[in-house]
Amino acid sequence: MAQILDQFGRPLNSEVLKSPQTARVAQITRHFPEHPSRGLSIRRLPRILEAAERGDLSAQADLFEDMIEKDGHIFSEMSKRKNALLGLDWSIEPPRNATAEEKNLTAMIREWMDDIANFEDIILNAAEAIGHGFSAQEIEWEFEENIWLPGRITLRPHRWFCTNPEIDDTVRLSDGSMNGAELWPFGWLVHTHNAKSGYVAQSGLYRVLVWPYLFKNYSVRDFAEFLEIYGLPARVGKYMEGSSAAQKDALLHALVTLGHNAAGIIPQGSEISFEAAADGQSDPFMAMIDWCERTVSKAVLGGTLTSQADGKSSTNALGNVHNEVRHDILVADAKQLHGFFQGMIHMLLSINGYQVSRRRLPKFVFDTSELEDIGSFSTGVSTLVQAGMKTIPLSWVHKKVGIPVPQNDEPVLEGAPTPAPMAGLSVSPYRAFAALSTMPEEISDSAQVALDSARSTPEAINEAMQALIAPLVTALQQGQTPDDALDIIAASYPTLDDAQLQQLLKQALFVADVWGRLNADS
Repeated sequence: MAQILDQFGRPLNSEVLKSPQTARVAQITRHFPEHPSRGLSIRRLPRILEAAERGDLSAQADLFEDMIEKDGHIFSEMSKRKNALLGLDWSIEPPRNATAEEKNLTAMIREWMDDIANFEDIILNAAEAIGHGFSAQEIEWEFEENIWLPGRITLRPHRWFCTNPEIDDTVRLSDGSMNGAELWPFGWLVHTHNAKSGYVAQSGLYRVLVWPYLFKNYSVRDFAEFLEIYGLPARVGKYMEGSSAAQKDALLHALVTLGHNAAGIIPQGSEISFEAAADGQSDPFMAMIDWCERTVSKAVLGGTLTSQADGKSSTNALGNVHNEVRHDILVADAKQLHGFFQGMIHMLLSINGYQVSRRRLPKFVFDTSELEDIGSFSTGVSTLVQAGMKTIPLSWVHKKVGIPVPQNDEPVLEGAPTPAPMAGLSVSPYRAFAALSTMPEEISDSAQVALDSARSTPEAINEAMQALIAPLVTALQQGQTPDDALDIIAASYPTLDDAQLQQLLKQALFVADVWGRLNADS
């Protein structure tokens, strides 16, 4: 039996089919968050980031989790970016120039992926790598109907992992050893995301957001202190010379309680004076908070107008431009996830005994195309087709408007049938004359009738009736009688009725008369 290898050439560890790797490392489950955001300062933050660069990710991971919990703006913007991936349709596509066997393999993988429970959670958990730089989901396998499929896929806390930049830049399990334990092949789905270039510990987007988070917290803290004393007068206590430490503490306590409770006691001989009330405004604090939040929005979504309006420059046009940038970021995130799912497809095939070259694997594809507006798009395509363009494939039109090609003789929509001609009108190509012959009888001015009829003659001759009227006019110019002219038309077009012939004759006589008047002097 051929050895089962993962996408990196590592052999299958049979223990992974029995229990997950973390079940063998008891101490890791007792590793609780340390919440380094408490007392975070501009001096302490660089030390946390530097420790992560050396391979210790625990403090940095805990800090990033605190940021999400404590800053609602960061949570909101990151949720928008991650949840946008759930709105994309995905499919499993065969490789280029696929054989029949490869197409069958693609259909089988598609069925397997559909059978995996909570597939949306896998996508969302993989997107955690956008902020942290990586995400590691542990697999618990189930064997059913002679097929190995993931029964449970669990996102493990980022503080459980470490890296070893001196050896490689892979994610390893923090089991207490110096370099950490290598993740078991076929036991993990690991996604590394390059939100910014660098090693795994440096590639997460939260490394960028941690600085505006810190400065915003400074401003929020100062703003809270400002609101606490705003409008209160400054209180100054004076104690007598030779007062003991206890008397001084009692005076200070009285100053504090006097500000909150408007009542207090002081030692005899002490004195309290009130200075001017504290004044100021909130604008400097809010300006700093607003700058921090706008910086977060730009870093996460590429702009600010898709998250909030500032009342000044937030026009619809600028909002659309910012939304296009946001779509570009979505496309980039989706493309980075393609490699993650390619590894998952290779894992599913290998563990079930299918040896397929990585170059010929079925492809996991997100549909990131933007659908065209059907109204304007159909008008443009119709114009190009009528102009003679014969190179527009039907499959391209289906893709642009998001209308799938019908499968397996499924029913399709059809246009309404063309209504039958109204009774009393001719079905010949000379409908204009038939309509003129049915004009109401209210018009009694024969000259006006002739002018109205003549007004349509040039257009009719140019479009379809030149072959009919021209011979008639020629016959009248040659001196033939109207009856002879009628015989010519009747012989050429036997389907026209007498009323139409009379109308044609009237128009021809009128044209011949006008032509004769205009050319009488020539």
